Amino acid sequence: MASATSSLSILSVGEIPFRSNEPRWYAAHVRANHEKRVGEQLALRSVECFLPLYESVRHWKDRRVKLRLPLFPGYVLVRIKLGDRLQVLQLPGVARLVGFNGAPTPLEDAEVDAFRSKLMGPLQAEPHPNLRVGRRIRVKRGPLEGFEGFLVRQKQKYRIVLSIDTIARSIAVEVDLADVEFVNTRATVVSNGEPPSAFNS
Repeated sequence: MASATSSLSILSVGEIPFRSNEPRWYAAHVRANHEKRVGEQLALRSVECFLPLYESVRHWKDRRVKLRLPLFPGYVLVRIKLGDRLQVLQLPGVARLVGFNGAPTPLEDAEVDAFRSKLMGPLQAEPHPNLRVGRRIRVKRGPLEGFEGFLVRQKQKYRIVLSIDTIARSIAVEVDLADVEFVNTRATVVSNGEPPSAFNS
């Protein structure tokens, strides 16, 4: 059985007023292991898309293999006019555009753009289980300045978990405690996915 070590913040989704003739970012839900194929097909159709990848090293008995895997498994972000959604929905492997009450819900452009710009730098990120508990922190300086998420501790290192709530996907990025501040007055962290515990600086 293969083991993996991984190396690569974030955006939120909200129901906001929009017009169908304006290009917006949407999350396309795709079949498992079809993310790259869908991305290739979107490029052939000249549809702007965003498929962040991270590097994972798989270890077998006789070799190590480097793979580039989707940072948000099962999803590809696309920028389209809602009226042109069939360009995406007709592709093999695409199930739907994520939304509420039967209508696709756009992501906020500014947050998607910020997220894309961060991935251009030397950040090391990897997928992380989606968190619902813990204390929120804000990054006050460094490459992720301005982002908010949960603080987790893993093997004496600290990471910020950043999530897209609508698709229930999260990633973790290593942070220095000196570069973050707690959003709430009572500081707690999630340790290795366990319930929050008291944190002392």
